[in-house]
Amino acid sequence: MTAARLVPCPACKTPTPYSPQNRWRPFCSERCRSLDLGAWASESYRVAAEAPPDAGEDTPSPPTRQ
Repeated sequence: MTAARLVPCPACKTPTPYSPQNRWRPFCSERCRSLDLGAWASESYRVAAEAPPDAGEDTPSPPTRQ
């Protein structure tokens, strides 16, 4: 039987087995898993993206009556 592969916990970097026996995988514990979930919930993780253009730039202004 092959030994479980060790991977670093995403939260604390502790080597932890990546196997079905580790119920918190890829985390080492429930605590690290909860910390990561909390970071997502509080929007601490962000994806880099360009700022959207201002709404006024895309929309043509209505013609003016004279």
